[in-house]
Amino acid sequence: MKISTEIGSIGRIVGFEKAIEYCAKAAFDAFDFSMFDMAKYDWANKCILPNDSLLAGKDYLKYVRNLKKIADGFGIVCNQSHAPFPTSCPEIRSFYSRAIECTAEMGGEICIIHPDNDKSAEENAEMYFELLPAAKEYGVKIATENMFNWNADLKQALPAACSPHEDFLRHIKAVDDKFFVACLDIGHAEMKGLNTSAVKMIHTLGDSLKALHIHDNDLWHDSHELPGTMQINFPSVIKALKEIDYSGYFTLEASSFLREYNSENVFDGVKKMADSARNLAEMFENAGE
Repeated sequence: MKISTEIGSIGRIVGFEKAIEYCAKAAFDAFDFSMFDMAKYDWANKCILPNDSLLAGKDYLKYVRNLKKIADGFGIVCNQSHAPFPTSCPEIRSFYSRAIECTAEMGGEICIIHPDNDKSAEENAEMYFELLPAAKEYGVKIATENMFNWNADLKQALPAACSPHEDFLRHIKAVDDKFFVACLDIGHAEMKGLNTSAVKMIHTLGDSLKALHIHDNDLWHDSHELPGTMQINFPSVIKALKEIDYSGYFTLEASSFLREYNSENVFDGVKKMADSARNLAEMFENAGE
C-alpha cells in the first residue's frame, strides 16, 4: 500500500517546490496536487478573488511542468489532484478543464472535483458529463467526493451532495462511466449530523472507491487532523477497506496539522505525517493475518 499527502498545507509554508522535496525525503510515495490557488474564493462575498498564482496565469503549464521535473528528480509521483472549489461558483467551474489538464501534466491519475453541495445526483451529473471529454482526452479520472453543509444554529453538519452513503452511490451511477470514480473523505463521513460512517461508505461504494482523503476529527467537526490524534476508529475503517480489496493510495488530507509549524521546522511535521500514513498502510497490509 502506497502513501501520499496533500501538499497545499506544506506549500503555504515553503512553496510547492519545497513541499514536493519534503514529501519525497519524508518517504511518501506520492503527493496530492492541491490546486486551490488556481481560483481563490471569497466565501463572505461569494466571488473569486484577484489572483496572481501561476496556476491561474497564462503560463500555468510551464509552471506545472517545472514542478513535475522537480518531482521526477526526487523520485516521487503525483497520484491525484484536487481542483479548486466551491463548485457552486460558475467562475470556479470554468477552471475545471484546466485542473484536469494540469493533473495529466503532473502525472496524476485522478482529479477530485467536488459536486455542488445543494444539487441532486442528476443535476451534478450534468457538470461531470461536460467534463468527461477532457478527462478522456488527458487520461485522467474524475472523482467526486462526499460533502457536508453546516448549520450554525445546531452547530453540526447537515447533509449535502454525496454525504449519505446511498446518495454517494447515486452520484456514481448517475454518470456511470469508468472515468468517473469516488474519493471518500474519511473525516466528512464521520461528522455529527450526517447519519453515516466511513465504514458504511466503503461497503456501499465498493469497487467504485478509487481515492481517499484521510484525516481525523472529534466525530463532530471537520478538523482535518492527523489520523490517530482524535476519535475516528481507524482500525474499523482499515478493516472495511481491506474487505473491499481497496487498491488505491492512502492519501492524507490532514491539512490542519501543520498550522503550528513554520519554515524552520515544517519538515519535522511532514515526517510525522508520513509516519502516520505508513502506520495505516501497514495496518492495511497486516489486516486479516
